[in-house]
This record gives sequence, C-alpha cells and structure tokens, in this order.
Amino acid sequence: MFKLRAEPHEYVAYWGARVALGLFSLLPLKTASAFGGWLGRKLGPGLPVHRTAEKQLRRALPKLDEAARKATLLGMWDNLGRVLAEYAHLGDFAIGKQIELSGAENLQPLLASGKPGIFFSGHYGNWELISHAAKHLDLPMVLVYRAANNPLTEDLLQSLRAPTGVKHVPKGVRAARALLQALHANQSLGMLVDQKQNTGIPVPFFGHDAMTAPAIAELALRMQCPVIPVRVIRLDGGRFRIEVSEPLHLPASGDRDADVLAVLKHINTVLEGWIRERPDHWFWVHRRWPKD
Repeated sequence: MFKLRAEPHEYVAYWGARVALGLFSLLPLKTASAFGGWLGRKLGPGLPVHRTAEKQLRRALPKLDEAARKATLLGMWDNLGRVLAEYAHLGDFAIGKQIELSGAENLQPLLASGKPGIFFSGHYGNWELISHAAKHLDLPMVLVYRAANNPLTEDLLQSLRAPTGVKHVPKGVRAARALLQALHANQSLGMLVDQKQNTGIPVPFFGHDAMTAPAIAELALRMQCPVIPVRVIRLDGGRFRIEVSEPLHLPASGDRDADVLAVLKHINTVLEGWIRERPDHWFWVHRRWPKD
C-alpha cells in the first residue's frame, strides 16, 4: 500500500495521526481548533516532555512565578493542540478571513525589486501559516523545514501542506544546493531558526549559549539578501495575525565570521523579544540548550 519503508511502530503512529486529522477535518475550522486546544490542555501536562518544557521555561524566564509558569505551559499545550487540529484545515485559511496581515509595507522594496529575501521565524503561534502570506503576496518562496523522523508521517504532513502552494525543502546536505538554486532563481527562502543544532555556532539565547545554524546568515551575506522577521500571532481560537517586520541591518565589517555571528545574535534577540511578549506561543518542549 505504501511506497515508503517504515517500522511497525511508525505505522501505528501514522494511522493514529491520520485518524485524528480525519476527525478534525470533519469539524468546522473553529470547532476543530477549540477541540484540539482542549485536548492539548488535558493531555499535554501529563506527557514526559512537559518536564522538559518546564525546565526550559525556568532557564529562559527564571523570574516568572509559579502561577505564571503554569499558565504559560498550559497556554503552550493549548496552542500546540490547536496547531495539530489546524493541520487538517491548512487549505481553508486565507488572508482577509482567518488571517490578518500586518507590515506588508515592509516588503514593498523587496517586491518591487523582484529579488529574493530570506524570511525567518520560529515555532511560534501557528508557524505553518506563513505560507499563506507568501501565497497572498504572490511571493515565490521555498520553506526550509526539519523532516519528521517517521517517513509515513512526513508524507502525510507534506500532503496537508500542499494546498498552500509553497515548496518545502527538508534540512540537510541536499538542501544547501536547493536553497542556492532558489535564491539564484529569485525565489525567497523561509526558515524556522529556533531549533537545537548538534553543530553550528554557539550564540546567546536568553543569556545561555545555544548552538545555532549559521546558514541563514551565510546565505544572506553571500547573496546580499534582506533578512526579514515574520511571526504568526494567535489572536483567539482559529484567528491569527501575521506580522512582517523591517529587514535586519546586515553588517559589512569585512570579517565574515564576525558578521555571521552579528546576524545570528540579532536574530536570536528578535526571537527572544517575541517569546518574552507571548511565552505561551513558543515550543518549549524542544530541547534548545545543551544538557537539557
């Protein structure tokens, strides 16, 4: 039945996800989102990764009191449950309906030039909706992502993303060539830059060094592409605002290693600001720092 090879437990996980998404698809978007949030709040705090999330939150925001920590983590599970449910409705979202677009004026120079830019965000709000902004603005874009470990689940996720019309390229050795080809073809890139790396450059993140992939800075400096922050804010339930900020300033000191580090520091500072503003929006279950 499947062309992909997988282990028995991967088939179980795949069918579990497929059944859940099938049920969510039968519900109206708003109802599915609410139901997903309810499931997240009920089930998330009992999962082993909740302890990881709690540890990460204490490290990043140690001044939060106990009540604020509990509220943040419960809000995170609500958001993640909603994101899962909303995968079943990615094709139903549209700018001007469930999604507001703010800061589009910051893209006018880029759109007028016909040249590519590099957009970055994090696992914040519903990050999957960034594709809708690119589609709405008729902006050719390739999104870089980390492929799911389960090949069956990966295939399912790609089928759910298909209606957005944006090409997705998995991280890895092959991706580097694809990204350069995209930029040379004047296609913009979208990257989620908040995940842990086993290699990379140690860059401060909430006051603690976190291994950070340098690719976004290296590509931007090499191709002289603007680096543009974009985030997806959940307003309520299944309604969102996509905020596009002004491009970052690219240093030109003549010392490439120093310039790469400066760009990465600026990016992490932007991410920190977003997370401090809405800590419930971020993916705290991901092990961002070594030894966590």
